[in-house]
Amino acid sequence: MNRNRTLLVAGALAATTAVGYAQISAYSQAELLKSKTGQAFLQVIGDLNQYYLYPVDQEKLLRGAINGAIGSLNDEFTYYSEPDNNAVDAQNLNGEFGGIGVQLTAANSDGTGGKVDNVFKGGAAANAGVQIGDVFVKIADTEVLQSKLDEIVRLVRGPEGSTVSVTFSRNGKPYAVRMERRKVTIVSVEETMLPGNVGYIALNTFYNEKAAEQFRAAVADMKKKNVSKLILDLRDNGGGLLSAGVDVADQFLGTGNIVTLRDRNKKTEVYGKATKTASDYTGRLMVLVNKNSASASEVVSGALQDEKRATIVGEQTFGKGVAQIPIDTVDGGKVAIVANEWLTPLGRQIHKKGIAPDVVVVDTRYTAPLNFTGGGLKPGAKISLTVDGKPVTVTADKDGKFTYTGEVKRPSRSASQGEAAVDLQGDAILKKALDLLK
Repeated sequence: MNRNRTLLVAGALAATTAVGYAQISAYSQAELLKSKTGQAFLQVIGDLNQYYLYPVDQEKLLRGAINGAIGSLNDEFTYYSEPDNNAVDAQNLNGEFGGIGVQLTAANSDGTGGKVDNVFKGGAAANAGVQIGDVFVKIADTEVLQSKLDEIVRLVRGPEGSTVSVTFSRNGKPYAVRMERRKVTIVSVEETMLPGNVGYIALNTFYNEKAAEQFRAAVADMKKKNVSKLILDLRDNGGGLLSAGVDVADQFLGTGNIVTLRDRNKKTEVYGKATKTASDYTGRLMVLVNKNSASASEVVSGALQDEKRATIVGEQTFGKGVAQIPIDTVDGGKVAIVANEWLTPLGRQIHKKGIAPDVVVVDTRYTAPLNFTGGGLKPGAKISLTVDGKPVTVTADKDGKFTYTGEVKRPSRSASQGEAAVDLQGDAILKKALDLLK
């Protein structure tokens, strides 16, 4: 097992490809033929190719069979990534790729489309005048208004030095820019100083091989500033490399276990232990969590809570207490298989439970958007309302129904990578942590 590549992305435990193949190599066509169900599976594949009226896409057919096999487990954390998606995933894990320097979010309520969520200073998009809120319309000759977000990411990224033409929409008006892709380094750690010489470090993801190194640098920076009160923000952090989670927790703990893994035979293995070093931070510590803090974030917050090293402030966390073995498949994809559960130092199993904060505070950075639905109009008819002083126009569908969903309030973001943007007045969790440190 390569422990440095162990993952916990909303839960993932990595193993070498060889281990994975050793487990399934005996399951061949001959094995399938031993059961009636296996024979039926091969028969159906053959009959589809022989009799189906329309051409059969063999790749789609077989990948559908893979996803069907995994879907039968009814386990949302065991999944198959197709080669294209896995390639992007590998770039994210590596922490570097060729791109235009933006963060994306879905543009439509159904999760499709792409909208610019942040534009980083010094990137190709920033130099081309791209702004937060711009919507992707076309990439080269491909229209992407209804495309999946991962497809838009694949089209935008490419070799460093290559060019990409993108048509955006801003306030309903399209504009096109041609940009040269540059090396983009994912900075997963953001920091700033708060009033009272309180340090603040936000760790956005553990799914970056550079995250632990970036975090260590941020902690060292805080120590140089003689920070004795520190806030660690793990909100919206869905996990990543388990080794990075252990490394982060270790910087606040001198001794003791950090996380233990338990397999289906109830065999346990201590994965990470704390070691006392001169670089450890020993001052007061607050850890911020919310309902989207998952997996490796829960490993860190759980360990610090069990050891009474930090006060956990915020919302009940997600509750992702199982780990996966991701195995590279021969087609360039990846299958992630739930294989372990992990336990906190006191032996707590938090799957589907989460970490209960020591101080409960609702995350006010997000607000429920205004939404309304109606009917009784003629198909295609328009109706206009005033929302927050701005006109909103909706169009009735073929049944005369209309729907409106407003923008979700999102946390402020810095355009400078590594620099945190905070809201001391509107962020109730952060405000409470500061009060507790006084």
